[in-house]
Amino acid sequence: MLGTWLSDATITLRESVETWPQALEICGKPLLDAGVIAPEYITAIVQQHQKLGPYYVLAPGLAMPHARPEEGAKGLGLSLLKLQRGVSFGADEFDPVDIIIMLAAPDKHSHIEMISALAELFSSDADME
Repeated sequence: MLGTWLSDATITLRESVETWPQALEICGKPLLDAGVIAPEYITAIVQQHQKLGPYYVLAPGLAMPHARPEEGAKGLGLSLLKLQRGVSFGADEFDPVDIIIMLAAPDKHSHIEMISALAELFSSDADME
């Protein structure tokens, strides 16, 4: 199911990054290159993080950055960045983050199936390894 959205073109593997904004830029690049998001989408995530904190760090080691559809989402998509050495997002007990999955959706409803597929993946220890 996730193969619809995640492929070699949308998955990036890196040893490490210096900062969480750099992680967002690298993670978002495949979506940007594919025209799924506009540059302001990543900017909106960074601004919201600075305003609200790391609202998208959902579990130890896992971040799912996203912004509102009107903040630059042009289509439905996912991109994944896997880091060998995690980076701090300022998320206390959930840091360091080594899996970043950027989600983009052009409206409030079209991403529901995608979220369900991600939840299924994260609930399986075997799949996560």
